[in-house]
Amino acid sequence: MENAGAEAGALLSGEFSDLLHDRVRYSVSLTERALTVRRTSSPPGGASVVFSLTDCVGCRSSRGPDGSDVGAYFTAYFYPFKRRWMSAGVARQRVEQCFRVALVQDPLRNLREAEKWARAIRDACLRQKPRREGVLYSEVRRPCRVMILVNPNSGRGQALQLFTGHMRGMLTEAAVPYTLVITEHQNHARDLVRKTDLSQWDALVIMSGDGLLFEVINGLMDREDWQQAIQVPLGILPGGSGNALAASVHHYSQAPPAWNEELLLSCGFMLCKGLVGPLDLVSIRLASRRRLFSFLSLAWGFVADVDIESEKYRHVGAIRFLMGTLVRLASLRVYQGRLAYLPVREARRHSRGKPHLLPSSAPPPSLCSSVPAPNQTSRLDGNGTVSDQNAVTGQKPDPSSSLVDSLLPELDQPLPETWTVVKEEDFVLVLAIYQSHLAEDLWTAPGALADDGVIHLFYVTAGISRPALLRLFLAMEKGAHLACGCPHLVYEKVKALRLEPVSPEGMITVDGEMVEYGPVQAQIHPGLARLIGG
Repeated sequence: MENAGAEAGALLSGEFSDLLHDRVRYSVSLTERALTVRRTSSPPGGASVVFSLTDCVGCRSSRGPDGSDVGAYFTAYFYPFKRRWMSAGVARQRVEQCFRVALVQDPLRNLREAEKWARAIRDACLRQKPRREGVLYSEVRRPCRVMILVNPNSGRGQALQLFTGHMRGMLTEAAVPYTLVITEHQNHARDLVRKTDLSQWDALVIMSGDGLLFEVINGLMDREDWQQAIQVPLGILPGGSGNALAASVHHYSQAPPAWNEELLLSCGFMLCKGLVGPLDLVSIRLASRRRLFSFLSLAWGFVADVDIESEKYRHVGAIRFLMGTLVRLASLRVYQGRLAYLPVREARRHSRGKPHLLPSSAPPPSLCSSVPAPNQTSRLDGNGTVSDQNAVTGQKPDPSSSLVDSLLPELDQPLPETWTVVKEEDFVLVLAIYQSHLAEDLWTAPGALADDGVIHLFYVTAGISRPALLRLFLAMEKGAHLACGCPHLVYEKVKALRLEPVSPEGMITVDGEMVEYGPVQAQIHPGLARLIGG
């Protein structure tokens, strides 16, 4: 029977039976922070088991499985850190706790009691978030309405299967309604988010590699209402080969390292919790005057070569990068070019705080609307409605031109004296990164955060041997490459940079996507977007 307040600080307490064995009974107590379960039937279970509500994603109530069962049930879903089965360390693992409520012979009264417990657990769960100390979060609106974009061809072509096998159930447990959108071609996601009615959605979530998020961000920045659009929370679920942002988001949560399905479970858990923090974006200007927005990296030389040339090994998954690295090491290239940057210490003297915007008289649109039908799988047209047609692909001239790159002169203009010009002109690689990880297993910028307002610039000069370069990348798996003492590796924290390749051939990538080869410059815009994390 229920004994409210029987335990000090308890919101609810009661005694319930096991899902499968009615004679097995448990004493259950709910406090603000935990659900405590202790076996009371013979043989008693001894010590209580305490489930932290920070690990809980949801709780549901239900009737009995058949009409003859007068009992009702409530089931809580937890994802605590537990020891791995086959290897050292801990990772989030699913734990389901189901209890049968049969206080009386009245099924409706039992159901109301189960609903009361489920609601109390959900409410207490929402008050307990896995927050990092000192970080200011907002939250995805509840009940939230999520569009999940899946690229079925990303990685080894298993993104859709991974979603079905791992994420669909978790989102159901957390009562997160979603619409699943399967992308059909390159730039489908960019065209879609540029045209869709964002008032239907409280979050946009990408289940793919990093390339699909690159499309989404640039589609949002293509919109006339980009200032409001880019504030829609963005989520990432790893479904590609590199999964750099997913690995970074997991790292920022201060959780132990995770890979593959464990990383997916961690990112799914954070999506269900719905904490939102700022995300820096980098404005990248190309020689053609085209402007891109980047969340991850700008690369030239070895890193870009491996990224693009390893596409042919995509079917093997993340190991494609190792294969590409070994192939490129066998014929190591040196590139000629000029590199300059604005150090953080110089930029602070001219800090402008919030992003510098040109005046605009356009009123902000409303981002509130009715709730769409949950859990659909559909193709959406350019207006966000269900359609079998591809999204409209027309693009207007840069609507985000009111966002000024105040630190960047024109590409054909000289740099201010506050910039540092690198003396060397022979490079093996140049990498500007603004997240902690370049891939699941490459902890490239150990001190980076999603919102630190810094471009972490690495470059390797000519003269490094093949074994030394390989050692750098092997050390990068544990974030130890800066401790290698390699004289050819240079690391700087910068606010802006300019790269001018002199070598007639080469590749430049932005967020792993190849862009036009030629002069390029970039500036960071702190906290321009919003990212679901923990």
